[in-house]
Parts: sequence; C-alpha cells; structure tokens
Amino acid sequence: MIRIGHGLDVHALVVGRKCIIGGVDVPHNKGLDGHSDADVLLHAICDALLGAAGMGDIGKHFPPSDNTYKNLDSRVLLRHVVALLHDKKYVVNNIDATVICEAPKLSPHTARMCANIAADCQIELTEVNVKATTTEKLGFTGRGEGIAAEAVCTIIVKLPE
Repeated sequence: MIRIGHGLDVHALVVGRKCIIGGVDVPHNKGLDGHSDADVLLHAICDALLGAAGMGDIGKHFPPSDNTYKNLDSRVLLRHVVALLHDKKYVVNNIDATVICEAPKLSPHTARMCANIAADCQIELTEVNVKATTTEKLGFTGRGEGIAAEAVCTIIVKLPE
C-alpha cells in the first residue's frame, strides 16, 4: 500500500536568527522566526509524512506552546516523525520538496539538505529531492519577508521480513 502526503510551511525572516533550511545553516543576513529553529523545509516534510500516515500535523505532535521544543533542531523533530511512522509499520519511500524564496540562494546547499533528510528518514539519497525557486519578486517571499516550503512524500507499509 502506498500513501501520499503533502506539507506546507511558512516562516518569517527576521534579524538575529540563523537561517536553517534542511538542517543546513545557510549564510544570510536574516534567519527564520519560529518556536524551534524554524526550519521551514523540515517542517513541511514532517507535515507531509504525518499527513500520509493520517497522523495529524506537526503542531499536534510538537505544539509551539510546549517549551520542550523551544529552539530545538528540527532534525530531531523529523527523526521523531520517522520513528512514529515506523511504529505504525510505515517506511518513507520518497520525498520531493520545494523551497520558495528570493534569497538566500539555496543551490549551493541542496546536496547537504538532501543528505540530512535521507539520513534522518533512513532512506537512500536518491529518494530525496530538494529544489529551490523564486516568485519573481512577487508576494511575501519575493519581498524577502519570509520563506515557504512545500513537500510531497510517499510512504509504504513495511512488509514482514
């Protein structure tokens, strides 16, 4: 059985925070604002995986009202989501994601992002794809006010060995 999930996340860009995307500290004069490290890409992937499994969303599992997750590395969240999937006998099959921003330029960093995601999801590097695009200076991403990310994933039921 194959299940498909979709995730979307948005965070504002602010001065005084690191710009962590896909578990990579991307050099930029602003960073993403949020309760955890605000990794917009990993949050979208978590939502896609949870959605595919019919397990709600990231806010249900890691509420911003819980200080346990304050400034937490979102790779920890992703690994926890994958563990939840494994408990339900699901494994990640593939992930395709897009980060939407004018700046910073992400192409020099996407290989490391893919490697982080593959490692945390316990899948092959060839099963992860991360792209970046702009909105041609339109909207909040175009004005540099924030960054958005979308992710689509498939998960499958793990058969007994």
